[in-house]
Formats: sequence, structure tokens, C-alpha cells
Amino acid sequence: MQDMKYGFVIPGGNLNTILDLASAAEKAGWDGVFYWDAIYIEQPNFKALMYDPWTVLAAIATRTKKIRIGALLTAVNRRRPWKLAREATTVDHLSGGRLIMPVGLGALDDGGYSKVGEPLDRKTRAELLDEGLDILNGLWTGKPFSYHGKHYNMKKMTFRPRPIQKPRIPIWVVGAWPRMKSMRRALKYDGLIPTKKTLSGSFAEITLDDIREIKKFVATHRKAKSAFQIIQEGQTPVGSRIQGEEIVQKWEEAGATWWIESRWTKTNEVRPRIKQGPPRVD
Repeated sequence: MQDMKYGFVIPGGNLNTILDLASAAEKAGWDGVFYWDAIYIEQPNFKALMYDPWTVLAAIATRTKKIRIGALLTAVNRRRPWKLAREATTVDHLSGGRLIMPVGLGALDDGGYSKVGEPLDRKTRAELLDEGLDILNGLWTGKPFSYHGKHYNMKKMTFRPRPIQKPRIPIWVVGAWPRMKSMRRALKYDGLIPTKKTLSGSFAEITLDDIREIKKFVATHRKAKSAFQIIQEGQTPVGSRIQGEEIVQKWEEAGATWWIESRWTKTNEVRPRIKQGPPRVD
């Protein structure tokens, strides 16, 4: 069984605060620190400042030495994949090979979709995601690569340098359990961020039993023998390490390999929770 890793999503703050929190996360023993990818979110109770994730990650890379970094998560379908390939390679080199790329279809409440004419239907966004991931993989080889798909056509290019990490920068994919097409997409890569969809198409909460079934599904259907991550997002309390360990241990025993701590609303708890350190199960 893989040892559980622990990450923290920084939900907001000015740039100096974000960099300070990333540095504090490394000092406190977290394994990963993540920012987020958004263009324009307008909600009554959401007041967070928004910055370009790749610029932020580049800055975090220069302020840290060991902790893994990434944007949770990157909406590949609204980015030019060749530009994204270059941005990710640059951050991977700046960080000395510490970048992780969590990806998904993106959240439609972001004005970066509805206000600028990006495709909104799920099928098209999924097609763009698949083609974008194909292009990332091809360009990251550092070998001559061309692509001809439904949405993207690219003449032969050779990207140098290639990323430091081999065979590629780790890609974590959002997968809707138990939708087989979505799950099989994730199995092609390096990790799964599970969501859950009911028969009616609505989203539901991932349970411990879901993680157990997902672990079995991965073991049965994934062909690659390399390590595969199952990521669970949640919260553990400030001030009680024992209680936090009890919460996370259940997810680890079920099959999760990364615990991502997130506080999208209780932003006043972010700094003390980071400094408390991860709910590490000994």
C-alpha cells in the first residue's frame, strides 16, 4: 500500500500571502501545495482574489524546495494545449521536477466559459480535454510531434526542453464514478480525483465505500504498472491532530493515497491549519 501524501489548497489572499502560505506549508511538512485555475467567478459569498495559476506556480516554485506544486485543477479544454505544454514544462524546470497537473472539464460557474463564448456542453468539453491531453503527452516527449483531431490540428513541432519528470509530468484526472468513459480516461494517466454522479445525473458525495470500489476498479482495469494516485479532498480540524488522523485514516484504509485539505469558505482557518501540519497517520 502506498503511503498517504498530504496536500493543501490555498484558496485566496494577495500574492505575498499566497507565497508565504506555500512556504509555510513546506516548513510544516505538507507534501503538496496547490493553487486554483479561474478566470472570473462572481458569487455572493465568494470574495477571493484571482491570479493566473501558472504565474503563481512559477513564483511558488522559486520560494520552495521540496513540496509538490500544482493548480487544482486545470481546465485543459479552455487552454491552447501547446501553450499549456510550454507553461507546464517551464514550471516543472523552475521547481526541479515537482509539478503535478490535476485536470478536468472545469466549472461552468466561471465566467471564463459563459462570458467569453467557450463551449459549454459536456461532450465538447470532454473531447477538447481528451485531445488536449493527447497533445500534452506528445509534446512532452521532446520528439517530433504532430496532431490531427476533431478540434485541434497541429503541424510537426519538437518541444525542447522536455519536462524534467519522466515519462511525463504526473496528470491527475477528475473522474465521475461510476461513469465508465470518465473513469477509463483517468486510468490512462497517473491519478484520479473522484466525483460521483447519480443515475439522474446529479452530483453526490463520495463515500468510503466508493473509494473501496474505485480501488478495486483501478486494480482490475488499469494496464500500466506504475503508481496510481486516488485523491480525496476534505477538511480536518484546527487544534486536534488526533481527530484529524482518525478522519484521514479511514480514507487511507479505503484506498485513498492523497488527502487534499481545502478551506474554500473558512479562510480564517487557512494559516493555522497549514502551520499545524498534515494529519499524518503514523
